[in-house]
Parts: sequence; structure tokens; C-alpha cells
Amino acid sequence: MKNKTIKRVIKRRKNHDIFSKKKRSQIMAAVKGKNTLLEKRVFSFLKRRRMKFKTHYLDVIGKPDIVIPDKKKAIFIDSDFWHGWQYPKWRHKLTSDFWVEKIDVNRKRDIKVNRSLRMKGWKILRIWEHQIEKDFDGSMKNIIRFLLKR
Repeated sequence: MKNKTIKRVIKRRKNHDIFSKKKRSQIMAAVKGKNTLLEKRVFSFLKRRRMKFKTHYLDVIGKPDIVIPDKKKAIFIDSDFWHGWQYPKWRHKLTSDFWVEKIDVNRKRDIKVNRSLRMKGWKILRIWEHQIEKDFDGSMKNIIRFLLKR
């Protein structure tokens, strides 16, 4: 019994993860890609203010979270983890090449999407998950200001 515990601790130190690969995979697969609680909170706030917008609009590259097509305005609500906020500071903590590659690809795609949309005349706002969580009212003011600006 003691030997198994020691092996688990050593393995945990090596992998820096308290979950098995299978369990971690299940946890990460359960993370929603759209209509997250945070997104729903933002959508609800905007709807209460009678703002008209589309969500996860397929006709625009990158499927922005919030879109006003006729104004060519797009808002992306970026997850700190999936989109790599301050990624260079914590990249070394990732224990799997899979996650390093996944986040690298996401960050590169974000840059391509921004460039492509701007070249087509779109205005873009990217707002980070932690910004909304830390200062919801301030973040909503920024979003409304962005959407109303000509």
C-alpha cells in the first residue's frame, strides 16, 4: 500500500497533474466551447439593454461570440487558458506537448482571424475572461462603447 502511494506521488511530481491522463481528458472534453456561463452572462446583460446582436455567427471567420453584421463589429470573449493569456509566463508548466501545441495553434489562429477581419473592414474587440470576472461593469461599458461607436 505504501509503495503505491509513493509511486503516485512521484508520478504526480513528474506530471504536475493530480489526475490521470484519462480523467484529465474527460475534464477537458467537458469544457464548453460556446455558450459558457460567462458568455451567457454577457449576452443577458446586452439583451437587457436592448442591444441587437448575433452570437457565434458562422458567416464571419473565427465565429465571433458577439457580432453586429451590418456594422461589421465582432467581439471575442477569450478564455484565459484556451487563448493563452500571458502564455509565455506559464507555458513551461504544461506537462503535455498536446496542450502546448493546442494553445500555440489557438493563439496563431487568433492573430490570423484578427488580421483577416480587419482587412475586410471589421472592427474587433477581444476581451479576456479574467477582465470580465474581475470588473464585470467596466467590461460591459467597454463592450457597449465598442458596439455603439461608429
